[in-house]
Parts: sequence; structure tokens; C-alpha cells
Amino acid sequence: MSALILCHFALALFAAPLVRWCGTRAFLVLALPPAAATAWAATRWSTTAAGGADTAVWRWLPTYHVDWALRLDALAELMVLLAAGVGTLVLVYCASYFDDRSRQLGRFAGNLLAFTGAMLGLVLADDLVLLYIFWELTTVFSYLLIGQTSDHKRNRRSALQALTVTALGGLTMLVGFLLLGHEAGTYRVSAILADPPAPSAALSTAVVLILVGALSKSAIWPFSLWLPNAMAAPTPVSAYLHAAAMVKAGVYLVARLAPAFADVTPWRPLLLVLGSVTMLLGGWRALRLHDLKLVLAYGTVSQLGLLTVLTGAGRHDTGLAATAMILGHALFKAPLFLVTGIVDHATGTRDLRKLSGLGRRLPAVCAVAVLAGASMAAVPPLLGFSAKEAAFQALLDGSTGDRWALAAAVVGSALTTAYTLRYLWGAFARKPGLPDTTAHPVPAAFLAPPAVLALACLVLGPGVSWLQGLLGTYAGQFPAPAHPYHLALWHGAGLALGLSGAAWAGGVLLFLAASPVTRAGQRLAWRSADLVFGRMLLALERTALQCTGFVQRGSLSVYLVTTMSVVLAGQIAVLVADEPWTDVPAPRLWDHPAQAAVALLTCAAALLCLGVRRRMKAVVFAGLTGYGTALLFVAQGAPDLALTQFCVETVSMIVFVLVLRRMPVRFEENFSRWRRLLRMPVALAGGAAVAVVVWIMAGHRRADSAGAAMVEETAHHGLKDVVATILVDLRAWDTMGESAVLAAAAIGVTSLIYLHRRADGAEQPVLPLPGDHPHAGLRTAWRASRYESAGLPTGDEGGPERTWLAASATLAPERRSLVLEVVARLIFHPVLVLSVYLLLCAENLPGGGFVAGLTAGVAFIARYLAGGRHELADAVPFKPGVFTGLGLFLSTGVALGGLGEGTVLHGWTWHGHLPVWGDAHLSTAVLFDCGVYLLVLGVVLDIVRALGARIDRQIERAAPRPEAGRA
Repeated sequence: MSALILCHFALALFAAPLVRWCGTRAFLVLALPPAAATAWAATRWSTTAAGGADTAVWRWLPTYHVDWALRLDALAELMVLLAAGVGTLVLVYCASYFDDRSRQLGRFAGNLLAFTGAMLGLVLADDLVLLYIFWELTTVFSYLLIGQTSDHKRNRRSALQALTVTALGGLTMLVGFLLLGHEAGTYRVSAILADPPAPSAALSTAVVLILVGALSKSAIWPFSLWLPNAMAAPTPVSAYLHAAAMVKAGVYLVARLAPAFADVTPWRPLLLVLGSVTMLLGGWRALRLHDLKLVLAYGTVSQLGLLTVLTGAGRHDTGLAATAMILGHALFKAPLFLVTGIVDHATGTRDLRKLSGLGRRLPAVCAVAVLAGASMAAVPPLLGFSAKEAAFQALLDGSTGDRWALAAAVVGSALTTAYTLRYLWGAFARKPGLPDTTAHPVPAAFLAPPAVLALACLVLGPGVSWLQGLLGTYAGQFPAPAHPYHLALWHGAGLALGLSGAAWAGGVLLFLAASPVTRAGQRLAWRSADLVFGRMLLALERTALQCTGFVQRGSLSVYLVTTMSVVLAGQIAVLVADEPWTDVPAPRLWDHPAQAAVALLTCAAALLCLGVRRRMKAVVFAGLTGYGTALLFVAQGAPDLALTQFCVETVSMIVFVLVLRRMPVRFEENFSRWRRLLRMPVALAGGAAVAVVVWIMAGHRRADSAGAAMVEETAHHGLKDVVATILVDLRAWDTMGESAVLAAAAIGVTSLIYLHRRADGAEQPVLPLPGDHPHAGLRTAWRASRYESAGLPTGDEGGPERTWLAASATLAPERRSLVLEVVARLIFHPVLVLSVYLLLCAENLPGGGFVAGLTAGVAFIARYLAGGRHELADAVPFKPGVFTGLGLFLSTGVALGGLGEGTVLHGWTWHGHLPVWGDAHLSTAVLFDCGVYLLVLGVVLDIVRALGARIDRQIERAAPRPEAGRA
């Protein structure tokens, strides 16, 4: 089962190249995974029909009781056959529907196949968390498929609307899953159904939240607005996602949980009422539309309401009728959508007011549509008739609430008959006063997929008893009545048949009274759901703007005061209420007088920041507080932390200095004296409150420190540096996540600087020195022109003059410093060697990838400060993003590879002897640290290039140009 699901996603990755190589024939290759899933499910029919189940379990997150658990039982068997079987036919249909010139066809094909895999995972999932993951995958792929033609506003809006409604419902459902799993003590669906938790308020809340997600997915009122708008998607998407697969997900979830929770308040009344309302509103709306796809879309909404009523009733007979109707609906609605695509493809329109005489021009297409439409209208001897008879009889035998639902079902069936006639008449009948529509011939391969589905309705109508074993197995999960219903084509002349006759008669009358129905609908129409949704979004946007304008005042000092005041108030409230200091030992102020001296100097530097008016002076004082903290780490015996703090503080100060070049020398905000007197106590009190909380937390420690276990685990592997081992092994996933956040922050900073385009390539010339390439002599003329264009002095042989830094000559004379250039050249390579040493010695000495990357960054910063942006380009001939991407890829790959053993360190270790180096060993932890090293180096270089080189260029452009003719 797992392999079948994963092969869908694997082949979806290669959909784009397949389409480029094979054109639309690639859809035939992409249809192989769902075809294999269909064949596999067919071989398991007898097992699941007998009450058996196939399972596959992999312990995924045992601590949280979350497993990769798949289970194929009777209900899952039915859904797999629908999802995979219809998916196969839709992919085959796509080979004829699209042409090789279609835009982004490869991406569409991959998304459609990946959706099929996600749908299979959803119906096979036996774990609530796993089910939610596949649930949201179907939401994402649906969004991508609806918005396939993203250059059309309607597609973008419809895709966003579907995503908003279904994703919010999914998040609500996730909360319900967590509550249900907590109440049941497990997230395994089969275990919950076998032993459901006792009724309680928490269980009722969980049920309601889960139903919100299910109803939003299946477009039940009031969430039904997104489905008709989703018809902006290509017709194959409408036929598969919005008729046979995705919209069935909510109905499937209701059917899956009904055996255990149908009696939990408010399951039945909620589903019966909302399902009935949806059934009537959708059918009524379908009678007033002229687009064939929209007629079918609102008909789908109506049919989903009936399915919700049947699955929500939660009894043996309704469960049997519900599964029969699920199958019947997929087999008649999907071919009708596919036929609509054929009509649109052959005539260029779907407007039933413009179509005439297609029944004679396309008789085979008309025959397929009539066969599927007759099944939708429940005409015997088709499958739709058998399923509808089962539904009527099941509701007849139910309680009073079921009788009200039965009345709605009869009216809904009359509406179904009416819009079926409207669809068939509008698409294929010859209309008076309208010339016959010109249509292109339809190839047999184009018509074959809908024909297969329509013929299935014809075959399974008389043979509906063949389904009794499988569908009856699902219904057997409910208490069986004294005389359970059995699927059959003919049950004799009874009340159920009379209700069907009344529905047919009412439908014919509604169809014949089309004009009065349209006028009545226009008078009764108040506001469309789409308009209400749009106004709700507009109101939400306006509210958000007002809230943002009220809170975001544009003053950093206001934000800091607000944040610190809230934190301070919360801390004081907790301290006053709990009085936690009563049994805390008195704090020890220092272990050595040197610590007290450093602390006093650090506090003095922090206090001096309060009265500073010049920005540069404030940066210096703030930096001194950081260096003072690093000295405290040194005095406390934490060299790793001290080294990291020194590097971070150095890089931070340099970045501040680079930014301050474009800012006024003094702070521009003018504060009155009382505001300044208010902010100082807030800052001091905030710092004091944090210190008190840390003291209380340290004094309340009762459990043994985790440090001893960390030291023991590190020593067990022959290592000494506990901090580095924690970061790259014991908590490597945390480090990887923090690295990703760091990379995202750097990308955000540089994106704000490079608003138009990045300053790479030709604008930052790479300046190699003469003789640094074996074929340098062949490129002398080219280099000379390159140096001249960069403004560098050249020697007699066309290369640059020998200087301490290759590009320092590009600086203005008043900005050059010979001492700085010499020092930068002397320390550059030693600092890089030091960074590599800090990287490789981290297992037993202070160091690590983070501090090593910062150290290497300092070396390149020195080159930039001494020689300017051209010198930085000479020192780093690659884009910094290469380092960032390579580092993130390496660390992520190593971390994922270590999943097999649980930690990165255990993944792989090599011991050996290297020439010159001596005895050495290499482990995946070192590789992980190398990824961190590259990532941090890339981040530093990217920020320096953005805040340094880019701002240099802005300054140069803003500087006054010398007059023509002046030296």
C-alpha cells in the first residue's frame, strides 16, 4: 500500500520532462500508478467483502503515538476503486483533451497525479494525524489545479476561495482530531471505532470540529460556495476532484466515523439538517443556470447533501444506501463532466442557449450523456435507480427525523430529474429558431473514458446485488435491524417506488415550467454566496488594516516599551500571586571578584545607552554590553558560548555600522522629559524582573540536571565538547530548523535591499590577479578592458598593478587606509584557516560550524572594509546564495539520513589515517556541521553584500559627478 501511494508522488516529479518528451501521450504513462492501484484493490475485493482487512504499520512518532498506518477494509476498498479507477480514466481522457501547446501542461499533469496519490493515502490512512496530512495535501493540490491558468483572475480567485474554505475547515478538523485522540487515548482510527470513548462534552466538541472540516470539504451549506466557482478549473479536474474524488472526502470521513459517533450529540441533527438544506438549495440553483458545467456543479452540491444525509443517519440500511449512492454518483457525474468537456472541445461553448442539434451531429456522445443522465435521474434499470430506491426505503424505516429528511430527499430527487432534463435538452436537443451547432468529430479515444463509466452504471444496475457483499460489510458495522435491506434492482411495487414516481413526475413538471421557475428564482434570490464571501473578505481586510494602523505606529521605541510593559506586568502578576521566592535559596552574586567587575562594567555600558544621542555611540555602548557578556562566559568557564558571543557581537557591530552610513548621525526622535523618565524605569524594571525570574527558576529546580546525561552520552562516543555534540547530534533537528530560519531571515533582509534586482554578475566584476590561471596569457587583453571598466590601474602588461588588495584602488584616496589594507591582506588567510580549525576541532575543543562560519565571515568583512565592494567581489567570485543553499542542503540531507538511527552522530562514522594529517575520523555530525558552516558564511556574505556593496553603489550614484573636462 505504501509503495502504491509513494509511486504516485515519485512519478509526479517526472511529469514535466515526460510531457516535454512525449507530449500529451505522457498522460498514458502517468495513468499507470492509479491503474496499478485499481488492479491491486480489485484483487483484494473478496478479502474485504468477507470482513477482512490489509494493514501496513510503520512506527513513525512513537512518543506521540502517531504511526504511518494504512488499512484497506470494505469502505476503503470502495473509495480506492473510485479514486484510482476514475483517476486512471481521467488521465487517459487528458491525453485527448489537451494538446501539446497547452501552457504548463507538465505541472498540471504532475499535480493531478500527485492528487491521486494524496487521495489514496487519505482513504487508506488508519491514523488521524496521517489522515490529516493527506487531507491537506488534497487541499493544496486542488488549489494548484483550480488555479492552473493563473493568468486569469477568475482562476486565481476561485483557487484562493477553495483553499481558504477547505484549509480553514481542515485546521478546525485537526483540533477535533487532537481532542478525539486525547479522549480515546490513541490516534488509530480502527482502534477508536472498535472502542469509542464515552460520551462527554469534550467528545461532542471534537465531533463538531471534525464535522466542520468534513462539511467544508464536501461543500455542504454554508460552505458550498467554493465548489461551483471551482468549475473555472479544466474539465478533467472538475470530473475527478469535484465529482468523484475530493468532494467525497468529507462524505467518506462522515461514513468512516458514523458507526462509532452517530449517537453522539449533535451528530444526527446537524448532518440531517445541513444535508437536507444543501440538497434543496443546490438543486434549485441548478435550474436557473445556462453553463453546462455549472448545472452539473450545483447538481453535485445537491447530491452531496443527499450523501451527507445518508451517511449521517448512522444506521445499517442508510449506511448501505450511502455507499451505493457514493458509487453511483461517481459513475454518473464524472462521465457527465467529461462529456461536457467533449462538447466544449468540439463546439467551443458550454452555453446551453447556444447549443442546438448536437444529438444528431454527435450521436455517440449524446448516447453516453443520456445513459449517465438517466442514472443520475434514477431511471431503471441503472445503478442510480437501485441506490435511490435503497435511500428512500432506508429513510422510510427510520425515525421521525429521518422522515423529514425523506421528504427533503423526494423534493431533491425531483429537482435532480429537472436539472438532468435541462442538461440533456440544453446540450443535445434541437431548439426552435436556433441553427444547428457546428461540431468537430470526436475521436473514439476521447469518448472512451466517459463511455466506460456510463456503461458501468448500466451493468451495475441489474448487477447491484454483486455489491451486497462489499457494501453490506460496511453496513454491518451498525446494529442490524430485524429485516435488513438488501441491494436489488427490483423490490416490488411499494412506497419507495411510489416516491420515485412522484419525484420523476415533479421533475418533469419543473422542467416544463422552466420560465416560471426562473422568474420565481430571481424573485427569491437575495444575495449570492459568492457576493457574501467577497464582502466578508473585504470587511476582514479593512478590519485588519485598521487594527494594523492602530498597533503599528512606526516607532521602534513604542514597540519595545509595549512589549516590555506586557512582559513586566505578567511577571509581576505571577510573582505576586504565587510568591515563589519563599523557599528559594539566596542568590550567589559571584564566584570570583572578576565576575563582579565585568558585570558592573557591562551594566554601566548599558546605562550609558539611555542618554546617548548619537547613533554610532549607541552602537558602541550596545556592543560593549555584548562583549561584557562574553567575558562573563569566559569567567564562568564556558569558552564555546564566549567564542560565539564574541563573533556574533563583532559581526553585529559591523552590520550596524554599515547601516548607519545611510542614516542621520543623531537620533531624530525628540522625546519630552517625562517620556524619557517613564521609559528608563520600564527598561530597568524589565531587566530586573527577568533576572528575578531566572533566579527563581534556577532555585526551584528539583529534578536532576540533564547536563550529566549529556556529558555521559558524549563521553560514550569518545567526544569531549558537549555543547557542539548537543547542537549537531543530540538536538540536530533543532539546529537544522534554526539554520533554516537564519537563511530565511537573510533572504528577507537582502530582498528588502534588492527591490529591483540583485547586484551580481556584470555590476560586480570578478577581479583575478595575473598568473592565477594557467592560460592567463591568452586573456590579457580581456582582463585589461575589464580592469579599465572597473576603474582599476593597469600595468604595462594589461594586468592590475601589484597592491596589497586587488581592488583597493577603486576607493577614493581620502577613503583608503594603507594600514588597513596591509592588515586585511595579512590576516585574511590565517583567519580562514582558523575558521576551518574551529570547524574540525569542535568535537573535542571549543568551536563548531556556527562560530567557524562567523569567523570566516569576519575575514571577508575585513577585505570589504579595506578595499570596498570591488574587493569583496574579488574575494567572493560566487553568489553568497550558493553557500547558503549548499549549506542548508547538506545539513538537511545529513539530518534526514540520520533518521535511520535516530540521531545524526549515529548515522555514519569513518576512522582512518591521512597523509600529513595523521589519524582522523569523519562522521555525519561533522558533515552536518560543515553544512552549518557554509550556511552561516553565506548568510554573512549576503548581508554584507546587501548592506555594504549595494549601499556603496547607492552612495556612488548619489555623489555629485565631476564636471566634464575636469581632472
